[in-house]
Amino acid sequence: MDYLYYLANASLTLRVSERLQASQHDRLRQATHLPVNFMSVIHQINGWVVRVKMSLPLEPRDDADFKAFMNELGIPCQPNVRLQMALWSLETGQSPVEVMRRYQVAVVSHGHPDCQEILAFREQFVRGLGYCPETLA
Repeated sequence: MDYLYYLANASLTLRVSERLQASQHDRLRQATHLPVNFMSVIHQINGWVVRVKMSLPLEPRDDADFKAFMNELGIPCQPNVRLQMALWSLETGQSPVEVMRRYQVAVVSHGHPDCQEILAFREQFVRGLGYCPETLA
């Protein structure tokens, strides 16, 4: 199962990553364990594209709950061909650096959900600009 969403800023992207990390590492406190295969995070000038691929289909209730969570944070995404190819390339094992070079996208994270990669990207980007754009808030 695939979930592909557009999120407006880094804080929302971090919330998705935190939820998925918690699901993976703390099964006792989570109502549901989500079988996350990988999460891809791409930063664009106007927001973030987050793709979550599950390793197994979710039960209908879990699917509805996860979609409701994602719909609270963002909107389902219909990527253009370049972004589709970048996401497919990541899924097939191409390195994020190679994907960034070939498709001119900013791959922030790919693999297990990792808040630290998102935070590090935001910090480096803001330091380079000297201010914090709305999408990095």
